[in-house]
Amino acid sequence: MSGIKILLDGIFGKENFRNEISWRRSLRRSSISRILRRAHDVILLYSKSEQYAFYIQHEEKKEKLLRKYSLTDERGQYRLVPLLVSGRRNGETGKPWRGIDPNLRGKAGMHWITIPTKLELYEEQGLIAWTSTKTGGTPCLKYYLDQNEGIPLSDFWDDIDIINSMGRESLGYPTQKPQELLERIIACSSKEGYIVLDPFCGCGTTMHAAQKLRREWIGIDITHLAISLIEKRLKDAFPGIEYEVHGTPKDLDGARALADQDKYQFQWWAVSLVNAVPFAGKEKGADTGIDGLIYFKPEGKTTEKAIVSVKGGENVNVAMVRDLAHVVDRENAKIGVFITLSDSTGPMRTEAVKAGFYETLYGKYPKIQILTIRELFEGKQPNIPLVDSAAFRKAPKEAQGDQNTLPF
Repeated sequence: MSGIKILLDGIFGKENFRNEISWRRSLRRSSISRILRRAHDVILLYSKSEQYAFYIQHEEKKEKLLRKYSLTDERGQYRLVPLLVSGRRNGETGKPWRGIDPNLRGKAGMHWITIPTKLELYEEQGLIAWTSTKTGGTPCLKYYLDQNEGIPLSDFWDDIDIINSMGRESLGYPTQKPQELLERIIACSSKEGYIVLDPFCGCGTTMHAAQKLRREWIGIDITHLAISLIEKRLKDAFPGIEYEVHGTPKDLDGARALADQDKYQFQWWAVSLVNAVPFAGKEKGADTGIDGLIYFKPEGKTTEKAIVSVKGGENVNVAMVRDLAHVVDRENAKIGVFITLSDSTGPMRTEAVKAGFYETLYGKYPKIQILTIRELFEGKQPNIPLVDSAAFRKAPKEAQGDQNTLPF
């Protein structure tokens, strides 16, 4: 952390360091260890200059606060706040109102918390409750729960939990942060229409939060795997969203350049073209014959899978198609999709046909399907029945009122 702070001091200037926020991300008990368990992350808050935006946020209303609002009427929960407080006053707040002289109350006199004309307005609005005391009726102000924003935030955040790996929000990304955490950071530092930048955007939590809060945004990441995941997440959460992606291939020349530069990045990008899930079990250097998976429900019930294999080289051949057929059988999959940067050959297409068909109650589908990058650019997709978008992790759709179309 000290090294990161030194770098940020150099970028923003140490005089622009504003605060260090501790986010408690774990409540689990410590096991026996030679060190203290790490249970929090540190968020460093910097500004660009002395002129910066900051908008105070509040914690959710906690149980202790809620207990104070023990009374209820047709408007909701409320508590009573005294309108008389200790101490004499000679001005407006010391004058009698509705037969009550505040100077005669208490041991040393009292005064109103506001002027009598404002008290009269409260009475007309039905916001005053009269309680009985030894000295007569005493007015109190009805203060409703919805008027209390909650507890102002400090630099210790213990009310946002880490993501449960089996929870609905989890997308399986190892460094994924809770969306609520990013929403709080964005709300503290910006208003609607401001631009939010995340130069290491990972699985896109910042983009999701910014879109939901109606900010414009820019996200940057080095891997096509991350970009593909972010695109899927945004489309799931905000159907119809518009944005631009820079740095991904837009034509065959761009695809060839990516394949020459990094074959794994090319594979991740190509897998995204058929809306497949990148194969989590694949490690660099260990070719399992699987680059992606497409899940589907051929008859609306049981989930099946299609194997996606990507080849970015020039020397594609019939043996590669035959290998994919073997992988499909080995993995008990129903369909294999062979994606190639080069054009397929006659023997390759013949070998695919020889693999036969996968038959369902509603039709039959080629068991091995060959698609070129050129065809994918033209809009062609694998012929697979009832693709099951629910079979893998999906970002929850945001409420219609939260959606916003941005020019990015």
